[in-house]
Amino acid sequence: MSRRHCFLLRVRPDRLDEYRRRHQQVWPEMLRALAETGWRNYSLFLRGDGLLVGYVEADDLQASLDAMARTDVNARWQAEMAPFFVGLEGGGPDEGLVLLQEVFHLEDQLPGNS
Repeated sequence: MSRRHCFLLRVRPDRLDEYRRRHQQVWPEMLRALAETGWRNYSLFLRGDGLLVGYVEADDLQASLDAMARTDVNARWQAEMAPFFVGLEGGGPDEGLVLLQEVFHLEDQLPGNS
């Protein structure tokens, strides 16, 4: 069963425009790797001060992260993207995700959707 996951990261304010540009044409092999490792309905939202909110659906997010960590394309992508982020302390963006707890989902509480 697919689960919803939301996470936070912080992009350096002086790198926002370049970060946006990089995500306009993500490498095709990176897109394939994400899909093949169980990432679905994946979106990133960026606020003007650098707050990045990510949303992804995955059956097992940790398994999907682990599978991505075993790919060459992910290693290259993480190395290129790491300088864009604040507070990673030597790790890659995929290691610095701050997961948020879901506390409400409309469809879970609508009558007839239980």
